[in-house]
Amino acid sequence: MRPGTLTESQHERLLQVRLACPDITRACELARTLADMVRHQRGYLLLEWIRQAEQDAPKAMKGFAGFLRQDLDAVTAGLTLP
Repeated sequence: MRPGTLTESQHERLLQVRLACPDITRACELARTLADMVRHQRGYLLLEWIRQAEQDAPKAMKGFAGFLRQDLDAVTAGLTLP
Protein backbone atom coordinates (compact mmCIF):
# COMPACT_ATOMS: atom_id res chain seq x y z
CA MET A 1 0.00 0.00 0.00
CA ARG A 2 1.11 3.52 -0.65
CA PRO A 3 1.45 5.58 2.52
CA GLY A 4 -1.26 7.98 1.33
CA THR A 5 -3.81 5.16 1.06
CA LEU A 6 -3.54 4.01 4.69
CA THR A 7 -6.18 4.90 7.20
CA GLU A 8 -4.99 6.75 10.25
CA SER A 9 -5.19 3.61 12.40
CA GLN A 10 -3.28 1.60 9.77
CA HIS A 11 -0.61 4.29 9.60
CA GLU A 12 -0.32 4.31 13.40
CA ARG A 13 -0.04 0.51 13.53
CA LEU A 14 2.61 0.49 10.80
CA LEU A 15 4.58 3.09 12.72
CA GLN A 16 4.42 0.94 15.87
CA VAL A 17 5.63 -2.13 13.98
CA ARG A 18 8.43 -0.20 12.28
CA LEU A 19 9.64 1.20 15.60
CA ALA A 20 9.61 -2.26 17.14
CA CYS A 21 11.42 -3.96 14.28
CA PRO A 22 14.19 -2.29 12.26
CA ASP A 23 14.04 -5.11 9.67
CA ILE A 24 10.45 -4.15 8.87
CA THR A 25 11.50 -0.52 8.51
CA ARG A 26 14.27 -1.43 6.07
CA ALA A 27 12.01 -3.77 4.11
CA CYS A 28 9.39 -1.01 3.79
CA GLU A 29 11.98 1.47 2.54
CA LEU A 30 13.31 -0.96 -0.05
CA ALA A 31 9.83 -1.99 -1.14
CA ARG A 32 8.81 1.64 -1.66
CA THR A 33 11.97 2.32 -3.64
CA LEU A 34 11.36 -0.72 -5.83
CA ALA A 35 7.72 0.25 -6.36
CA ASP A 36 8.81 3.72 -7.45
CA MET A 37 11.31 2.15 -9.86
CA VAL A 38 8.56 0.04 -11.40
CA ARG A 39 6.02 2.85 -11.50
CA HIS A 40 8.40 5.29 -13.19
CA GLN A 41 10.36 2.79 -15.32
CA ARG A 42 13.70 3.53 -13.67
CA GLY A 43 15.45 0.27 -14.44
CA TYR A 44 18.82 2.01 -14.42
CA LEU A 45 18.52 2.13 -10.61
CA LEU A 46 17.97 -1.61 -10.21
CA LEU A 47 21.56 -2.71 -9.70
CA GLU A 48 22.06 -0.19 -6.90
CA TRP A 49 18.78 -1.33 -5.32
CA ILE A 50 19.98 -4.94 -5.46
CA ARG A 51 23.29 -3.99 -3.86
CA GLN A 52 21.52 -2.19 -1.03
CA ALA A 53 19.13 -5.07 -0.47
CA GLU A 54 21.93 -7.64 -0.46
CA GLN A 55 23.87 -5.53 2.02
CA ASP A 56 21.35 -4.80 4.77
CA ALA A 57 17.88 -6.08 3.98
CA PRO A 58 16.04 -8.80 5.89
CA LYS A 59 16.88 -12.32 4.72
CA ALA A 60 13.82 -12.81 2.50
CA MET A 61 14.44 -9.54 0.67
CA LYS A 62 18.11 -10.41 0.22
CA GLY A 63 16.95 -13.62 -1.44
CA PHE A 64 14.61 -11.69 -3.72
CA ALA A 65 17.42 -9.31 -4.67
CA GLY A 66 19.65 -12.27 -5.50
CA PHE A 67 16.88 -13.73 -7.64
CA LEU A 68 16.62 -10.43 -9.57
CA ARG A 69 20.40 -10.38 -10.02
CA GLN A 70 20.29 -13.80 -11.71
CA ASP A 71 18.59 -12.28 -14.74
CA LEU A 72 19.61 -8.67 -14.31
CA ASP A 73 19.45 -7.71 -17.99
CA ALA A 74 15.90 -8.99 -18.44
CA VAL A 75 14.62 -7.43 -15.23
CA THR A 76 16.30 -4.12 -16.04
CA ALA A 77 14.71 -4.17 -19.49
CA GLY A 78 11.33 -4.91 -17.92
CA LEU A 79 11.74 -1.90 -15.65
CA THR A 80 12.92 0.34 -18.47
CA LEU A 81 11.09 -0.44 -21.69
CA PRO A 82 7.44 0.45 -22.30
